[in-house]
Amino acid sequence: MVVEISNLVKRYGDLIAIDHMNLEIKEGEIFGLLGPNGSGKSTAINCILSLLKFDKGDIKVFGKEMSPTAYDTKRNIGIVMQNVAVFNELTVYENIDYFCGLYIKDKAKKRELVQEAIDFVGLNEFRKFYPKKLSGGLLRRLNIACGIAHKPKLIILDEPTVAVDPQSRNNILEGIKKLNQQGATVIYTSHYMEEIEQLCTRIAIMDKGKVIALGAKEELKSMISAGEKIVLEAFNVTEEMLVEIKSLPNVVSVDYIDDRLTIKTKSGKSNISMLLSYIEKNDISYGKVYSELPTLNDVFLEITGTALRD
Repeated sequence: MVVEISNLVKRYGDLIAIDHMNLEIKEGEIFGLLGPNGSGKSTAINCILSLLKFDKGDIKVFGKEMSPTAYDTKRNIGIVMQNVAVFNELTVYENIDYFCGLYIKDKAKKRELVQEAIDFVGLNEFRKFYPKKLSGGLLRRLNIACGIAHKPKLIILDEPTVAVDPQSRNNILEGIKKLNQQGATVIYTSHYMEEIEQLCTRIAIMDKGKVIALGAKEELKSMISAGEKIVLEAFNVTEEMLVEIKSLPNVVSVDYIDDRLTIKTKSGKSNISMLLSYIEKNDISYGKVYSELPTLNDVFLEITGTALRD
């Protein structure tokens, strides 16, 4: 295991930020920590890195007990925190060179790694720029380059796409996939469920300091009763028909507004075919039909009673 967390507890006075957390992260994973702001994601990361003292529990990284002075272990970790941490007095190149130099002392090797990091995040044309001249998205890319230039085996990214434009976000996500393909194990925290679904091989959903669900996204979605949401353009649907649709097997709710029929269902293999059979049998004219599978937000909502973004 790359990371092993056993019975971790972290308190701030009467507030329990991490509540008896147990977690294992395997080599080669992109492991997602998903949860709303304040759920304990960043606190867990800071405990893993020994940046915070915790009240109870054990943390191992690469099979060794983690501590503030575990420098040999920390050399194999790259950290990209939510708040951009670069030097405004240094250029893009100089920033990456400085952070890489904390781990790599050989000048030729360091120069090679710095250039690789610049190429990787697409900042070649900005290498002489100072951070204040960069857009938010470019600044995030610089932050990532500083954290990964020394080619760490474990990369921890804490909300790396906050407040960036969609194009920069896509570039960052694609870059993370490449880092993983090159051999890095990645821990990725976010409250953006779309990013977690797109990136992660396994996911832990956190709330109030606890891991409330753990597994691949398909496993998480299979834990709940919610099925697909079916939406279609339908015309001249009567109240009587809506009552009959609501009574069909697996149907949870029915809404009909401005010729848009929305049906939420429980899990089932033939929900769409059952609905279309009813529509055609009753000569209801309809247009586009599409379905949405359950999301991680649906998992969170069913488990906690609260939407992930609330």
